[in-house]
Amino acid sequence: MYQMTETEYKFAELIWEEEPIGSGELVKQCAEKFGWKKSTTYTFIKKLCENGIFKNENAIVSSVLNKEEYHRAQGEAFVEKAYGGSLPKMIAAFIQNKKLSAAQIAEIEAMIEDYKG
Repeated sequence: MYQMTETEYKFAELIWEEEPIGSGELVKQCAEKFGWKKSTTYTFIKKLCENGIFKNENAIVSSVLNKEEYHRAQGEAFVEKAYGGSLPKMIAAFIQNKKLSAAQIAEIEAMIEDYKG
């Protein structure tokens, strides 16, 4: 899964908020918000389309992955890379030096129960 740079992510957020959006309108908004030239916007569109996050069909840019799907894929890739795909190992590492509140424990338990259901 492609991990966007901070600048690419800000650009992606603009698309997610406005999609579907015409590439001409996107150029205009990027000039206003980021101070970009037309060529810069098209370079970003091309790169994120090539990486399967967006598509540009008939000069209309829209997402292949919505924001939530992108974050989920990033999270899954992180757990796979850092913890060999083991969610329990990731949680153990996260809470090792941190005490969870009763509310946090209850929330995690509820999530597990919902998953079982």
